[in-house]
Amino acid sequence: MGFTQGLSGLNTSSRALDVISNNIANTSTVGFKASNAVFADVYAGALTGVSSAIQIGYGSKITAVYQSFIDGMPTTTNNPLDMAIIGNGFFVVERFDGTIAYTRNGQFDINKDGFLVTPLGEKVMGIRADENGFIPPSGGISEPIFIPKGDIDPKATSSVEIRSGNLNADDPPITIVPFDPGNLDTYNFMTSIPVFDSLGGQHSMALYFVKTNPGEWDVYAMLDNEISTLSPAQPLVYDEYGKLDPPIAPYPYTANLTNSAAQLNITIDIDKLNQFGSKSSITDQWQDGYTTGQIAGIVVSQDGVIQGRYTNGQYKDLGQVVLATFRSNQGLARVGDNMWSESPESGPPIIGRPRSGLNGLVSGGQVEESNVDLTQELVNMIIQQRNYQANAQTIRTQDQILQTLVNLR
Repeated sequence: MGFTQGLSGLNTSSRALDVISNNIANTSTVGFKASNAVFADVYAGALTGVSSAIQIGYGSKITAVYQSFIDGMPTTTNNPLDMAIIGNGFFVVERFDGTIAYTRNGQFDINKDGFLVTPLGEKVMGIRADENGFIPPSGGISEPIFIPKGDIDPKATSSVEIRSGNLNADDPPITIVPFDPGNLDTYNFMTSIPVFDSLGGQHSMALYFVKTNPGEWDVYAMLDNEISTLSPAQPLVYDEYGKLDPPIAPYPYTANLTNSAAQLNITIDIDKLNQFGSKSSITDQWQDGYTTGQIAGIVVSQDGVIQGRYTNGQYKDLGQVVLATFRSNQGLARVGDNMWSESPESGPPIIGRPRSGLNGLVSGGQVEESNVDLTQELVNMIIQQRNYQANAQTIRTQDQILQTLVNLR
């Protein structure tokens, strides 16, 4: 009688329902990958010989449970340290027992010791930056990422640039000499730029422009309105098209400070300053110094670089996460807690940086939702429920036939 086929059908449908139920249970699990059962038929050749004409199937079985590793939908969170992988790869995690696991769940935070950790408190692996915020461009040792909370040191200004501006060609030449920054009649135009010393102190650098002849100007630099820091005149000559001719190279400016900071040595670049027949103005200027700053926030780039954002407007690299890829994701061993481990079927991990090789990119402030399609899972549940009922019906039918046979007299 065909009880065996019906029983195998009940067993496979039951296990398929287990897979579906597990998918539905993890619909809201970050980084979860949906599974599906793979079925195969069963033949008992020993009972009927090798003649294919009279082989009768012996039922069904589940040969594998595959996972779908397509990306889940990224969702924005309120935690800047959360990360979603767009594309291939797994985050690398050092577990409490020292073993290495891999996950797509990027819900990360900083523990009391300053390490980047998972919700369980296990450490996320990556490449650390040095104290100057430098991450090796290649190579580097993968180790638990440490996020320092120290201040960022100040940087003295070494370069000042006027990137866009104009001197009024219609201004009359100055006839009152010598130049006196305290006398408005001895210069045509003035602009100021904030600069910083080696201790992070802020100073004001003033640039004074004096028109000496048509198309000819002198520029002076002075710090903090102190006449002792006044620079020599730097001549500017403009052609008939309002451009410097010849172009002027960045020129040095030096000032000794009254505090204990080091001497300021700044190069001033005004080569992009034009002379047209409109009001004198500076529309874009830049300098490279800054004061000390405290960490105010953290951002994560698409390369997985964790950057500290400081109160002085500066950014400093603190570390970089790494990603692992495998020849066969299906060969990974599931160990729970949204993690997988390496197995002989997966092959060894290939560790690399995001956006390198086969690795995807990292989206900071987001997490990857489960890729379970709830509608499809509910439809699959109905199908397996019907399959279960149908297999149960074959057993009932076989039972009725057997009962008829037993009742023969």
